[in-house]
Amino acid sequence: MQAEVDENNADLASLYEDLDNLLKATLDVDDFVDLEALRQVVDHPPFGRVDLKVPIAPPIPIPDPAEPTRQHVEVPKGLFGKKKKLEDAQAKAEAEFVEKWQSWHREVEALPAKRAGLIADHQAAEAARVAALAAEEARYASECAEREKEASERNASLDAFIANLGYGTVEAVREYVGIVLANSVYPEHFEVEHEPNFEPTTAELSLKVVVPGPDTIPTIKAHKYTRASDEITTVPLSQKDAKGRYANVVHQVALRTIHEVFEADRRNLIQAISLEVGTDAVNPATGKQEYVPLVAVSASRNRFVEIDLSAVVPSATLEHLGASVSKSPFDLTPASGAGVRRY
Repeated sequence: MQAEVDENNADLASLYEDLDNLLKATLDVDDFVDLEALRQVVDHPPFGRVDLKVPIAPPIPIPDPAEPTRQHVEVPKGLFGKKKKLEDAQAKAEAEFVEKWQSWHREVEALPAKRAGLIADHQAAEAARVAALAAEEARYASECAEREKEASERNASLDAFIANLGYGTVEAVREYVGIVLANSVYPEHFEVEHEPNFEPTTAELSLKVVVPGPDTIPTIKAHKYTRASDEITTVPLSQKDAKGRYANVVHQVALRTIHEVFEADRRNLIQAISLEVGTDAVNPATGKQEYVPLVAVSASRNRFVEIDLSAVVPSATLEHLGASVSKSPFDLTPASGAGVRRY
């Protein structure tokens, strides 16, 4: 029981460490995505029927059987009936010889047909092998051609994407930002969704970020084993700590997202980001699932890159940027976008 408690507490500590370091976790990562690395290089699998390339061995030739010979008959011993015994033995030997010779003769006569049959069977099997090899090689060539075609089409699409990104087209910028943020690795238990949009005339990116609600984060301080009752119980976090942790998570996501986009945009296509972080949760008043905005902030590239994110308090940084922040994200109190200082 104590071992189970220790394991649960270790898991809880790891989870809290991940959440408390969401911003720090991305600072040592280069968020730039080299689109050339997405270029398709075809790696064809080896031909799977190399066995068909090996000719079938010809049949082993059937040798001519040895022609039987007459067996020498020994002269019987004894004083009486030697002649009769000899004649009988000679007659028997002759009869055996004739039977063996006739069998040998039939076997010899059948040999040409047997040899021809073996050759025909070998030729048929070899023809089938050659036909099967041709079919398999044609199939393999077709599959290779299809792989080459798909790679060529994808690379052509990538070329168009890279060119459009160079021109700063809306769809290309949105797609690139989507790739960047999809590469942003959050803890497995904390899934984040992003919805980007780009306005080329102002070079401003609008971003909507949806984070898990406060009910997805544990409010447990520790697991505890009581020997007297032989039970595992939990010690709850104080309400202040639970609220503070969730608010800090939301604030970190806001700064982390802006940082990742600006760092990944080496072409400087995006000069400003207007960001909103919120969550989908059940409204206690209506009982319906609703989107609740928790942070609204705008930041210019020049101003944001001057901030040393490795040494900031996220809530203070958002205040410095003139953000509108929920007074209590844990209680799903919405933030108002009104009055957000732009850039």
